[in-house]
Amino acid sequence: MADGATRPCPDWYAKPQLGIFIHWGIFTIPAWAPRGRMIHELTGDDFDMSAVLTPYSEWYANAMRVEGSATRDRHKRLYGDKPFTDFRAEFDAAAEAFDADQWADFFAASGATYVVFVTKHHDGYCLWPTDVPNPHRPGWNTARDFVGELGEAVRARGMRYGLYYSGGLDWTFRDTPIANIGDMFACVPTEDDYRQYAMAQSKELIDRYKPSVFWNDICWPSGEDVPRLIDYYYSVVPDGVVNDRWLANEAFFNSLRDPATRAAFNTMLKARTTGGQQEETPAPYADFRCVEFGLGVIPKEMKWEACRGLGLGFGYNQDELPEDYLTPAQLIDLYTDVTVQRGNLLINVGPMADGTIPEIQQAPLRALGKRLGK
Repeated sequence: MADGATRPCPDWYAKPQLGIFIHWGIFTIPAWAPRGRMIHELTGDDFDMSAVLTPYSEWYANAMRVEGSATRDRHKRLYGDKPFTDFRAEFDAAAEAFDADQWADFFAASGATYVVFVTKHHDGYCLWPTDVPNPHRPGWNTARDFVGELGEAVRARGMRYGLYYSGGLDWTFRDTPIANIGDMFACVPTEDDYRQYAMAQSKELIDRYKPSVFWNDICWPSGEDVPRLIDYYYSVVPDGVVNDRWLANEAFFNSLRDPATRAAFNTMLKARTTGGQQEETPAPYADFRCVEFGLGVIPKEMKWEACRGLGLGFGYNQDELPEDYLTPAQLIDLYTDVTVQRGNLLINVGPMADGTIPEIQQAPLRALGKRLGK
């Protein structure tokens, strides 16, 4: 049964190790987000606009719709009224240069034992030829099977292959602009069409690619569906693992669509996070806990994973400066710190649209690979 409290963490994942996270998609065409502060600093000090000020370029399609945001101002200046969807053709053309073998060779040389690829981020664009139609944006997926190609290359080099799926947000179903955490939960699509879509796509990914990690993001639209999906996953991949992002409370999400309720929730949460203080929250469905850019409490007993970018975010951001990136020594120190505390380090690369991994990202990982004897 899907129960993170009683299911032992599979041996392959329980051992402290290195994983590679990959954020790549249409957002690599504008390739921009405000730089300067990490997400855990923003949620503590700039809570009300944290989702707009975030250095996460993969949130571009959201930030460009928020009046007064730096992203919107820049977009207007460079692209006028061009919608985010119009970046698709440029990405699809650039992505033809993608070489799964080059990526996999580099990840293996970095000392990674598993790789987690973002299959669909919050913009809803799928990087595989899904057979599950999007009722709001037909054909919003690649013709080329990037998910499958990378999986074959990664496994051919002896690494495990995991998949990320944005289950809690899909802006093709609900695109209300998000400024903060209350807005984010209010934007979860709880309607039946998305519930069925997310379940069907998840099962398709599980059946087609049999990922060793199923890494859900944000939350899930239906509490009833979570245990059914996770049990289905375990039946297909018995030694697979899931992360801890399975909050699924339709009544809560729907209640936050009321402005007064959302304001009260934000006030409460802001008070609890002032100064960056954090608390460990329950995770009924999880093989491991996730700590993102230092946002989250390291669990005392449960297996955990630290995930972060080599820079300040995940997707490629052309405005990041050298000082925004981890140096080789800093990455080695981070890996050591995480693994001595029983954690795995899931370090992210943010390739450019044509699949190029910038040298400033490659250098620290090559150094870590040499330290690990790869």
